[in-house]
Amino acid sequence: MAVVLIENFRAVFYAPFYAAAALGAYEAEGVEVDIRMSAAADRTLQSLTAGAGQVSWGGPLRIMTALDQDPKGGYVAFCEVVGRDPFFLVGRTPNPGFRLENLPIWTLAPVTEVPTPWICLQYDLRRAGIDPSAVKRAPGRTMAENAAALRAGELELIQVFQPYARMLIDEGAGHVWYAAASRGPTSYTTFNTTRSFIERNPDTVLRMTRAMYRTLKWIAARDGRDLAEAIAGYFPEVPVAVLSACCNDYKSLGLWNRSPVLRREGLEWLRDAMLAAGAIRTRFAYEDCVDMRFAEQAVREDPRAT
Repeated sequence: MAVVLIENFRAVFYAPFYAAAALGAYEAEGVEVDIRMSAAADRTLQSLTAGAGQVSWGGPLRIMTALDQDPKGGYVAFCEVVGRDPFFLVGRTPNPGFRLENLPIWTLAPVTEVPTPWICLQYDLRRAGIDPSAVKRAPGRTMAENAAALRAGELELIQVFQPYARMLIDEGAGHVWYAAASRGPTSYTTFNTTRSFIERNPDTVLRMTRAMYRTLKWIAARDGRDLAEAIAGYFPEVPVAVLSACCNDYKSLGLWNRSPVLRREGLEWLRDAMLAAGAIRTRFAYEDCVDMRFAEQAVREDPRAT
C-alpha cells in the first residue's frame, strides 16, 4: 500500500523518521511511503481526517488535545519513536550547579513555536515545588532569534533543541544547564493515525511499525556519525560534523526508543503535565490514546535491523 506520511516539522530529534526513509526500511517492509510536510504543525494530526495523508508523526500531546476537544475524533498513536524530551536550557555562562528550583533567579526565553517544551518544563518546576508563574520570561521569539540573542549577550538563558544547543556549545557562546531528557520517560513523538485507518489497514500499520523498529535498532547499534550521514540530505544547512555531534548528544541521553512500544509512564507524565498547565481537561487513560498491538507484535517478531 502507498502511504502519505505527514511530517510535523523539520527537526533533528525526528532523525529516526528521516533515517527510515533514507535507509529503505519502508521498502524492506513492502510499504511505499511518501513524506510530505504539514501545512501547519498545530494541524498535522487533523490533516489526516482532512484527507492530506493516512499517517503523521507528532506528539501525543496533539492526540490528547484533539480528543479533549472531540472525544469521537478517533486519533491514536501506534508506535513510539521519541520517548524523551529533546529540549535543553542553555545559558550564556557555565552553571554546573544549576537546579530547577532556582530557575526564577534568571530570565528565561522559552520555546514559542510549539507548546510541549514549555508545558513540560512547567511541570518540572511544579514537581520541584516552584510555581511556573514565578519564572521571568523574555518576550516571545523564535529559537533561532533567541540563540542569536544569547550570542549577543542580550539573553541569559534560552530553551532550544538541536542543532541550536550544540552550535552554541561549540562556539563557546552557550552552556547546557539542563537537558530535559534527563527527567526520564516523556512520550514525545509517535506515529499517529485514526482508529478507522487501523481497522481498514492493519497490515500496513504493522509494516510501518516494523520498519521503524528496524530503524531504531540500526540507530542503537551505530555511532551518531552514521546517522548524521544517513539523514544529512534533510539538513543541508547543518554541517555533518555538527549533525553528528547532535545525534551523539541525543543518543547519550537515550532520546530515541529501542522499542516501538510506548511506555505507559511516559504518556501519563505528559498527560499530567498537560492537566497541570490547563492544556486539557480530561484525565485520559493510556488506552484512550494508544494502540500498541502492532508495536508489541513487531517486538515479538523481532525483525533484523535495516
